[in-house]
Amino acid sequence: MTGGASGAVRPAAPRLPVLGGRRSSYRERVAEALRAALIAGELRPGQVHSAPALAARFGVSATPVREALLDLAKEGLVDAVPNKGFRVTDVSERQLDEYTHVRALIEIPTVAALATGADPVELEALRPAAREIVAAAAAGDLIAYVEADTRFHLGLLALAGNAHLVEVVRDLRGRARLYGLTALSASGRLPASAEEHLELLDALIARDERAVREVMTRHLGHVRGMWASAES
Repeated sequence: MTGGASGAVRPAAPRLPVLGGRRSSYRERVAEALRAALIAGELRPGQVHSAPALAARFGVSATPVREALLDLAKEGLVDAVPNKGFRVTDVSERQLDEYTHVRALIEIPTVAALATGADPVELEALRPAAREIVAAAAAGDLIAYVEADTRFHLGLLALAGNAHLVEVVRDLRGRARLYGLTALSASGRLPASAEEHLELLDALIARDERAVREVMTRHLGHVRGMWASAES
């Protein structure tokens, strides 16, 4: 499915998720699965993929896949390549630094405020997602890691009651990618980063705002390290 690489090893097909517990179109589900594959680095910068080849992997028609790829092109995640398909866009070191900076400006104070403002029951409801992150890290399942990580972080931010903020962070996560996850997993460091989600949740439930800020700052630093490790 990679343009010009007939003998290339294919990554595992991304799963088709159910979005937010509601019924969704193939287009939405395929777009979400492709985002997860892009963020995890299963689809690498510079690779060219055709809609028919991706459709074969998903077991759906090419039309919803092509429409999903067009959606991703609008987000800057892929570029259309005439008569070939879509090329996964690259991300510069400067862009990664900028994305991390913006995320820190948004997420650290927002999550810290939840230490005193969020309902402990709603916080505890995020624990299954945090445990899924840890389990996926232990299993080396990067797609499952990204899917659970996205649910956890966006679900946490949603408790602040600002839907626009959640969408801004969702967009930043997609644009930045986490394609260093592969290197982090191979080095055995991914489980430690995964455990930070449970540590963060415990600090929030304990109403320890200082600890929340510390964990969030450390965690975002590790995320930036994931990106950097992909280029090292």
